[in-house]
Amino acid sequence: MSRLSPPARKALLTLHLVTSLGWLGADLVLLALGIAGLRGADPEVVYPAAGLLVTYLFAPLSVLVWLIGVASALLTPWGLLRWRWVLVKFALTTVMLGLVLLLLTPTVRGLGELAPALTTRDRLDLVIPPTISSTLLIIATVLSTYKPWGRMRRPAAAGAIRRPVPAGRR
Repeated sequence: MSRLSPPARKALLTLHLVTSLGWLGADLVLLALGIAGLRGADPEVVYPAAGLLVTYLFAPLSVLVWLIGVASALLTPWGLLRWRWVLVKFALTTVMLGLVLLLLTPTVRGLGELAPALTTRDRLDLVIPPTISSTLLIIATVLSTYKPWGRMRRPAAAGAIRRPVPAGRR
């Protein structure tokens, strides 16, 4: 796949940062609504608002972050399978995207419809998932900042002699 020019790479990185921060922000707003619901705020206001947030901001941002992240990995020197931190971040984002689309979005929409009759356990469905996902998004940010673990090893070619990698070159 072709590489991007430096200005295009910066534009893609900026777009990735903006959408990722938007996703984290929407996640924190969802958590704030969940905490407000647990603390006794009007459920007929909190849970329909959460449903709107998930439908029109949270879920679309999660898809955008995943798509832009994959494009960034494929169109820049980082690659998708070259560095462990990129692969871990990709796996985290993919799992989170699946959970957002398959579990969180339908659950939160359902909470909005049942607002007056929600139990405490139902209300926790709007506190626990955003807490976990905010934590995972912060972990993804730390991975992007510190880039730990180094490069992934390439498989040896058939018949090639494997030489140890000197300690200073890992």
